[in-house]
Amino acid sequence: MPPVATPNVTFSKERMPIGSPVKVTYRFQVAANAKFDGDYWVFVHVLNPQGELLWNDDHLPSRPTSQWMPGQTIEYTRTIFVPNYPHVGEAHVRIGLYSQADGKRLVLAAPEASRREYNVAKIELLPQSENVFLIYKEGWHPAEIASENPMSEWQWTQKRATFSFRNPKKDANFYLEYDARSDLFTPPQQVTIRVGDSVLTTFPADVKEKTLRVEPLTAAQLGQGEMVEMAIELDKTFKPGGADTRELGIRVYHAFIEPK
Repeated sequence: MPPVATPNVTFSKERMPIGSPVKVTYRFQVAANAKFDGDYWVFVHVLNPQGELLWNDDHLPSRPTSQWMPGQTIEYTRTIFVPNYPHVGEAHVRIGLYSQADGKRLVLAAPEASRREYNVAKIELLPQSENVFLIYKEGWHPAEIASENPMSEWQWTQKRATFSFRNPKKDANFYLEYDARSDLFTPPQQVTIRVGDSVLTTFPADVKEKTLRVEPLTAAQLGQGEMVEMAIELDKTFKPGGADTRELGIRVYHAFIEPK
C-alpha cells in the first residue's frame, strides 16, 4: 500500500523544561495518488529512549483528512504544555494517522518504528527548575486530576486568585490555559488580570472548551521589585450545588510566565 502523505513535525524549541509551553508545527505533504476514505485522527506519541510513553497529543488535524487533496500541503501549529512527567533527557516523537472507528492506520512516508507508527523528531526535556516558579497564594481551590487522564490537572479559582513569582526583569509572556461554565452566565463572566495594581487585560469567559490566552508583559509592567504579584479576578462566581458549596470562578489548567 503506497504512503498517503509525508509527515513532518517541528518544535519551537528543541530543549524544553517540563511544564513549559511549546509550539508544535505539523506538516503533511499529501501524496500525488492519495485517497482517504474518512476523517482520520493524528496520533502523536512522545516516548523515552526505552520506548515508554511519556505523553500524547492525539488530535484532529486543522483540515479533515477527507478534504485533503493529492499534492496538497497541510500545515498547522498547536501550543502544548510539556506534561509533568518524571523524565529528563532525550525523548522521541512518533506520529501516525488512525481511525477512531476501527483503529485502522494509514501508511506514511517516514521511518517506521512499528505498526505504522513513524519516527519524526527528537527533543530534550529539561528539569522543571528551569522555569519561572509560580507561588499560588490566596483564592485557589485544591488541584484536581481527570480520572481518565492523570496528565490533565487543574485548579478552580475563587472570585479572586493570586500568585507571585520572582521578577525576570525583562519582557515576558503570560500563558493562561483555562475554561469556564459559560452556559451558566448571560452575559459571560468578566475576567480581569492584574499585575500589581495595574490591569493587564480584561476578557469575557465565554468558552466551555480548554482555551489558551497569551498576554505580553513588558519589563516596565513587571516593575523593579524582586517579586511580582498577579491576580485573576472574576465579576461573578457560581456554586455547583448539592454537597459542593465551593465558590467557583474559572478552571485554570496552566498559568505560566515565559521570559523573552
